[in-house]
Amino acid sequence: MAQKTKSSLSRRKFIQNSSYVAGGLIGGGLLGGLGGIVGRDIFGSKTATTTTTQTKSVADESYNHAFMYFTNPAQFEVLKAAIDRIYPEDENGPGATGLGVHFFIDHQLAGAYGHNAREYMQGPFAPGSNFQGYQSPLKRHQVFDVGLAGLQSYSQSQYKKDFPDITDDQKDTVLKAFADGKVPLKGVTSKTFFNILRALTLEGVYSDPLYGGNRDMEGWKMKKFPGSQMAYIQQIESKKFQTIKPQSLNKHFNS
Repeated sequence: MAQKTKSSLSRRKFIQNSSYVAGGLIGGGLLGGLGGIVGRDIFGSKTATTTTTQTKSVADESYNHAFMYFTNPAQFEVLKAAIDRIYPEDENGPGATGLGVHFFIDHQLAGAYGHNAREYMQGPFAPGSNFQGYQSPLKRHQVFDVGLAGLQSYSQSQYKKDFPDITDDQKDTVLKAFADGKVPLKGVTSKTFFNILRALTLEGVYSDPLYGGNRDMEGWKMKKFPGSQMAYIQQIESKKFQTIKPQSLNKHFNS
């Protein structure tokens, strides 16, 4: 894909250059719920006023664009800044926050996925090989608490600024350090956190809008993906590629 600016990485280059291609998307239950949050002392209230205003306007546009997990606006800003570097806006279409991915992640962390419901979570927890996957005593919502705080503190240590306030190139450098497992975190590796963050970002881009991301089905439109169609009877015999107007699961509920 083309670059947004000369200094920023394209989506493809950002993924390829940073060894982010290992592993598939991390699946999870797409069920909402209510959950607590811990470990936010690293975050201040600097962006609280502007964030509240922006969030209200987004919530007015879509009923599922509302907080279910995050309660700290500054923490939410760190999340938004990170996912917009993983999936930035360019001439092909909107980036992660433009697609509402931050709300998709918020809802996932609040539900069964974020609380590791019905998953085996007993110890002992020991460092595994690269083929053994996720091993941590922390649930996924706690991994995000620790990881987002780590992004903030690492940015402060390297650049004396909050993560949302550093340049795009600096954000990429910070995320690259996390992806390479070079940033110490408590209870989880920075690589594990980044892999989960990246997976949820891509899931939010291409999930059904019912779950909070893929706003206006723009993620699907960039891929010419038809979404949730009831049938393909009119197109199945065609030998040419068929461009079909995408539709969400909501369409079936409202029919």
